[in-house]
Amino acid sequence: MFDKLRKYIDRVTSAVIPDEEFVFIEKAFEVKRLRKRQFLLHQETVCRYMAFVASGALRQYSIDSNGFEHITNFAIEDWWISDRGSLISQTPSRYNIDAVEDSVLLVTTLDKLNVLKEQSLSFLKMAHILDQNHSVASQRRIEAGITMTAEEKYRYLMAANPEFLQRFPQNMLASYLGLTPETMSRVRKQVLAR
Repeated sequence: MFDKLRKYIDRVTSAVIPDEEFVFIEKAFEVKRLRKRQFLLHQETVCRYMAFVASGALRQYSIDSNGFEHITNFAIEDWWISDRGSLISQTPSRYNIDAVEDSVLLVTTLDKLNVLKEQSLSFLKMAHILDQNHSVASQRRIEAGITMTAEEKYRYLMAANPEFLQRFPQNMLASYLGLTPETMSRVRKQVLAR
């Protein structure tokens, strides 16, 4: 599992991390296994972890006052997941994070993240690139939600994250795209018919 993290850091930073530096990084993480439907984070609790997905699939979502789910993020292998706002501010989260599949995570705390950024140049570079990518992805997701039609949202998902279509149920994909399950079904049929 730690080998996956090492390969991820090497790939993202376009460098080979020295052995002694990776040993230091490895000590900052612990393995956490989640069964399908088991939670990493509950709404209204403080987020304690930044998690690297070694295997499996997770979702991050909120539940509104009417009981409807609103999925904001998915994470699969080689992705990170956390409620960054709650983690950084140490305030209660508005989100749940649970496993959609049995999952193995490498988790670390805010304090350990800060130490890694101070003492590991490779980890700092990786974190910087991760933050940039997160910012760009967030902007694209906001823009898609505001400007795209239902079909455009589905086509964008197909192009940007085709693996999501195989890993997550239709109702979850609909929630992620901000569509009703009925609209999602109609759009999917239209796209596949072309």
